[in-house]
Amino acid sequence: MAKIEMDLENINHSLRGRVFNQLQNDILNGKYQPGESLIETKLSEELGVSRTPIREAIRQLELEGLVQSIPNKGAIVTGISTKDIEDIYTIRMMIEGLAARWAAEKITPAELEELKEAVDLEEFYTAKNDTEHLMKFDSRFHDIIFKASKSKPLMHTLSSFHHYIQRARNASLSSPERARKALEEHKAILKAIVDKEPEKAEALIIEHIRNASLNLKRENR
Repeated sequence: MAKIEMDLENINHSLRGRVFNQLQNDILNGKYQPGESLIETKLSEELGVSRTPIREAIRQLELEGLVQSIPNKGAIVTGISTKDIEDIYTIRMMIEGLAARWAAEKITPAELEELKEAVDLEEFYTAKNDTEHLMKFDSRFHDIIFKASKSKPLMHTLSSFHHYIQRARNASLSSPERARKALEEHKAILKAIVDKEPEKAEALIIEHIRNASLNLKRENR
C-alpha cells in the first residue's frame, strides 16, 4: 500500500511539473501575452488534466513573478518586461564574466572538446543560416562554460536567466549579421579559455553580452 501511495505521489509531482513547465514556456515564448487571463477550465481542457495541477502551476508561476492573481479577475499574465530583460542582461554581464573566468581556470579536457565542437557546429549552422540549430548550439556554448565553472549556484542562476530571455535571444540571433558577430565573439572567448587566460575570457564574454544587449535594444526601437 505504501508503495502504491508513493507511486501516486510521484505521478502527481511529475504531472504538476509538466503542467508548470508547459505554462511557463508558453508565457516566456509569447503564447500568453501580458494582461491575458489564465482560465483554469480552458487550460484544463487544452492540457488534458484536472484543474488541480493547473491551479498549483499558476501558484508557482505567481511565485516566479510571471503571473499575478487579482481579486475578481483571476490569474493575469505579467510575463517578462523589457525592463526585466535589461536587468537580466546587466546581471549576466557581471556573473557570466565570472563563469568564463572560472571556466578558463577549471575546464577539463573533455569539456574543452565539447566547447570546440559547439563552436564548430555553430559556425556550420551560421553559414547555412539555420536559425533553429544555431540557437541550440549558441545555448550549448554558454551551458558548457557554466558547467566548466564548477559552481552549482552560478550554473543554476545563469541557466534560469537564459531560459527567461530565450525569446529575446532567439530574436537577436535570427539576424544574420548578429549571428555572424556572435560566432566571432564565441571564437575569441574559446581561444582565451584554451589559452588559460581567465581575465581575457571574462572581459570578452562581458563584451559579448553587452553587444547582444545593444543589438536587442536596436531591434526594439
